Amino acid sequence: MTDLAPLRRALLSVSDKTGLVDFGRALAERGVELLSTGGTAKALRAAGLDVRDVAEVTGFPEMMDGRVKTLHPVVHGGLLALRDNDDHVAAMETHGIGAIDLVVVNLYPFEETVAKGAEYAEVIENIDIGGPAMIRSAAKNHGFVTVVVDVEDYDAVLAELEAQDGQTSYVLRQRLAQTAYARTAAYDTAVSTWMAAQVDETPRRRTFGGTLAQSLRYGENPHQQAAFYTDGSGGAGVATATQHQGKELSYNNINDTDAAFELVSEFDPAGGPACAIIKHANPCGVARGATLKDAYTRAFDCDRTSAFGGIIALNQPLDAETAQEITGIFTEVVIAPGADADARAVFAQKKNLRLLTTHGLADPRAAGLAVRQVSGGYLVQDKDVGHVSVEDLQVVTKRRPSEQEMADLLFAWTVAKHVKSNAIIYVKDGATVGVGAGQMSRVDSTRIAARKAEDMAEAMGLPTPLTQGSVVASDAFFPFADGLITAAEAGATALIQPGGSMRDDEVIAAADEAGLAMVFTAMRHFRH
Repeated sequence: MTDLAPLRRALLSVSDKTGLVDFGRALAERGVELLSTGGTAKALRAAGLDVRDVAEVTGFPEMMDGRVKTLHPVVHGGLLALRDNDDHVAAMETHGIGAIDLVVVNLYPFEETVAKGAEYAEVIENIDIGGPAMIRSAAKNHGFVTVVVDVEDYDAVLAELEAQDGQTSYVLRQRLAQTAYARTAAYDTAVSTWMAAQVDETPRRRTFGGTLAQSLRYGENPHQQAAFYTDGSGGAGVATATQHQGKELSYNNINDTDAAFELVSEFDPAGGPACAIIKHANPCGVARGATLKDAYTRAFDCDRTSAFGGIIALNQPLDAETAQEITGIFTEVVIAPGADADARAVFAQKKNLRLLTTHGLADPRAAGLAVRQVSGGYLVQDKDVGHVSVEDLQVVTKRRPSEQEMADLLFAWTVAKHVKSNAIIYVKDGATVGVGAGQMSRVDSTRIAARKAEDMAEAMGLPTPLTQGSVVASDAFFPFADGLITAAEAGATALIQPGGSMRDDEVIAAADEAGLAMVFTAMRHFRH
């Protein structure tokens, strides 16, 4: 093996034909012989390029609807042969195998086929076999063979051929080989993940894959390296959003923006505008409103201090009036399913504010996996898509919630799902008025949320905190009555919680004694 390897013969077989003709023409102008198959060969010929069919080279026709075309010794021998091994060279000469110096393959669109909801048989037909086989053969023999799996690498190959007089360097071939193996690994991950869902059981082996979307300046802290990868699912969210202005998103920006968008997506735009403000992955204000501006100001009034430097998510396209209101304080990121020209013009005056727009809202009930690395392994669970309606609730106290209390209880329960445990949320008239998150003791979360409401009342010049006449959600059961009593002392009139404690009877009795209404969900929303 030498550092530089000449490129005389290329095999191209791609599903994504972006840039194919220009790349093929550039190779042909350098005297590179082009081999190809099916639609790729047709596209190259239509552009006036001279192309040899793989079937002509192998002496074996494509068959079985294209399932068998490149799985042949003439192809894989041409890819795997070591050019500096006399036995390999002799075998090539004996069996009429010509060396293949470049493989350009992008795979059948399996991920896209799954994403569009195709039937089982169509998905199966979009599992590529010959493509990954060629990619892996070429990548293994990167000492001599260049492999390209991404359109983004066409220019790098052409630039190197220009700089190295028709040859590629080992450094480039090695880098492309790593990309190639990562692509086939991600592809197999997509297939195995889909298959796991079809058989509906916990798989013995599990893999995860992604494509680099962005190298980040650093991770949670400056001494940590970080990068952002997308999983190819294409759903609405931070991974597929368009950034209109502001510097690059940081690791923490992406994490918090995702949390904000997932939360606001719980609120159907048909039910009215909604806003979620996030700080350090926890909501510091969530509200519905008559207008988007109203929803924002009501969310902001829950905790104005924490909202400074936060992330704002909206469930409707941003308008200029709301944008103007948002610019009243420093905000890191705003994400919404759209923004009109006037709103973008308002934000343009704030150069450091990032504005992201999406092609819709996330589906809060879409199945998915949550993955967390631990020492020596991974924890994998279903995404929390739990949901309750009025019909699911069990009234366990003597007093039933009023209609307004019930609406607020369900609102508070929705927010609780997105607050780090132990989570306590006070809500009044469709807006959070106190949030307690991440405490080791549930009663501490209850006290902190109430104290924040007291601080806001003082800052806003209100005679009493907004927790007076509010409802409370707890993401898990109250193990003792003390948390409930604290909420009642803060002015809460109704509570929603999972139930299931050994002391439920004590907690219910305390609620009855305080004149509170309480409902059980029989569902927990721990978020660690």
